[in-house]
Amino acid sequence: MSNDTEKFVYVPASLLGDRPDPAVELSARRTGMSFQRTRMSTDRTLMSIMRTSVSLISFGFTIAQFFQHLRSAKLLPEDSSAPRHFGIALVSLGVLMLVLGIAYHIHYMNYLRRERTAMAHEGLIHGESPYPVSLTLLVCFVLLVIGVLAVISLAGHVGPFG
Repeated sequence: MSNDTEKFVYVPASLLGDRPDPAVELSARRTGMSFQRTRMSTDRTLMSIMRTSVSLISFGFTIAQFFQHLRSAKLLPEDSSAPRHFGIALVSLGVLMLVLGIAYHIHYMNYLRRERTAMAHEGLIHGESPYPVSLTLLVCFVLLVIGVLAVISLAGHVGPFG
């Protein structure tokens, strides 16, 4: 029986014995690479969310502006505000989708970093290569600012897009 005062010390399986096991070393490298592939997949997911958000924001803004020009050209009655509300709703939906996509991306990347650090600490993978800053996430923040400005512009007829 083991003594309760003994501490368990983890030794990576590749280091047991007199020679490192190449199969275990390859497995650790493959697992480390799978974290990189998962990170890139998360970036691609954020890019698809961003692409859909851009479509919603631009389509909503275009609808609102197009019908505003028809109203100012006296081709539509002045009291017709349904197209503007529809445009604001589409732009708002695009902004909301972008906010949720950014929140999901940050949450998942933090989880992935914690999991990778824990596995590296246990010696299951090599943890030498850090995750770079996601340029996709930075572009999403810029797009979020543009989307919020578009909503403010459409709702209040103020701002750079008004």
